[in-house]
Amino acid sequence: MRRRDARPQGTGTAGPTGARHGEDADGTPRHMNAPKGLPLWLKIVTGVVSVALVAGVAFAAFWFIRLQTNITKAPLSAGETRNAGDPLVDDKTDRLQILILGSDTRDGKNAEYGSTEDSTGYGHSDVMMLLDISADNKRVNVLSFPRDLLVDVPQCTDRTNNQTFPARSGVMINEAMAEAGIGCAVDTVNQLTGLEIDHFMMADFNAVKELSHAVGGVNVCVSDPVFDPDSRLRLAKGDSLVEGEQALAFLRTRHAFGDGGDLGRIKGQQAFLSSLTRKLKDEGTLGNPQRLLQIADVVTQNLTVDEGLASVPSLLTIGGRLKDIDVSKVAFVAVPTQAAAADINRLELIEPQASQLFAALRADLDLTTPGATAPPAPSESPAPQPTATTPPAPAYDKAIQPVAVANGSGVATRAQELMTVLTGNGFAQTVSYLANPVDQTVLYYGPGFADVAADVATLFGIPAAQVQEAPGVAGVQLYVGTDFSSGTAYGAASVPSDVVNQTANDAVCQQVNPLYIDQQ
Repeated sequence: MRRRDARPQGTGTAGPTGARHGEDADGTPRHMNAPKGLPLWLKIVTGVVSVALVAGVAFAAFWFIRLQTNITKAPLSAGETRNAGDPLVDDKTDRLQILILGSDTRDGKNAEYGSTEDSTGYGHSDVMMLLDISADNKRVNVLSFPRDLLVDVPQCTDRTNNQTFPARSGVMINEAMAEAGIGCAVDTVNQLTGLEIDHFMMADFNAVKELSHAVGGVNVCVSDPVFDPDSRLRLAKGDSLVEGEQALAFLRTRHAFGDGGDLGRIKGQQAFLSSLTRKLKDEGTLGNPQRLLQIADVVTQNLTVDEGLASVPSLLTIGGRLKDIDVSKVAFVAVPTQAAAADINRLELIEPQASQLFAALRADLDLTTPGATAPPAPSESPAPQPTATTPPAPAYDKAIQPVAVANGSGVATRAQELMTVLTGNGFAQTVSYLANPVDQTVLYYGPGFADVAADVATLFGIPAAQVQEAPGVAGVQLYVGTDFSSGTAYGAASVPSDVVNQTANDAVCQQVNPLYIDQQ
């Protein structure tokens, strides 16, 4: 006998309309239909976008992990003047100064360029350049330091073992990092220039080769066919596209250019970087994230940076800041040097030109505009001006006041420049003579000439502390020191003439040393 509650065969339970649970009235399973208000095409698009986002995140994560793993870092300073882990600047918006170092270590892939002894310690800085990016990203200075330059190295501590090395005097600048590491090179440049470096990047020989491959070669020019057996550079006369070993040889050659000294080598390096800058700019590489990532991958495998720069976003920020730069405002400069008095095979700074250059850098002046000036720093304020409570200086006839200019600046034409200012302001009785070099400018005056001295001090901005009475002086004497070697306002920084070797807009052909002209 059939049970009264017997149900039709199947697993579903019929609803009021006869459809089973989980089915629409037409028998279609509900999970096959899109929710009300969400068309099927939109659901498909949503799925595709979700997959794309996941893929994008995975891609970004891959590059972030890959590049971050590549990076090697070291302390920014070897001294006690700063906490190397603290952020010093906003890398995106502030003026940025980065010390670029090329290590001559022969470890690992670099072993073919030297012996085991060359690989001991931290190595020497084969290349040392200061990259200075203006806050508005409109100007870049690249300042080169010759490796043979004799400098004073401050006390430095190796952060890996806390060993402290005493300060040294008169040593080659490329030895600064040999004992205590890269931070000691940073501290040395800070001490030499009065600047405060924000970051450093140090690359080895392999980095140059790999980078030149990554960009598809760099165009260089030589005046004659050249062969240098030491660096292995061999190029035909005229333009050549160099990459790999030949790119490295072009940067390393120490004898092939100029007179065979370090200054010729620096000009070759600057020409190479100028050409590289133009190429990256013309091809839009710095504005192409994918291309930039490829180059960053190559570079970071052979790069050591400070803790503040040891992240992928920080490195990409630097590239992003340079993408729109006007190449005519990328200035390549070499520190003014001459043969050292103690050793003609070494170099020393030329004064006052070097101090003038460093002052211009500290004032953030445009080095491509010779003569550009900045006002004196507050600590170098000129003599105080008369106030309402100060009685005016007694009237006198400027035309008959004896004013002398003693030129102790070391610049032959300096006295004439200052005399022109004096005569243009009514001091007709001016004379000049060559004097022994002095470091500081002082304005001397004899009895009865205090009022004249005050006016001359105001004219040139000489601080009151440097205006002195001297009974032996007849009238007023402006004794010009090396601290006032240019301009007409004492303490004002100005851009020296002929300080820029070339800009990135210039294609310069290197003059080959006659001894290294290839005879084949």
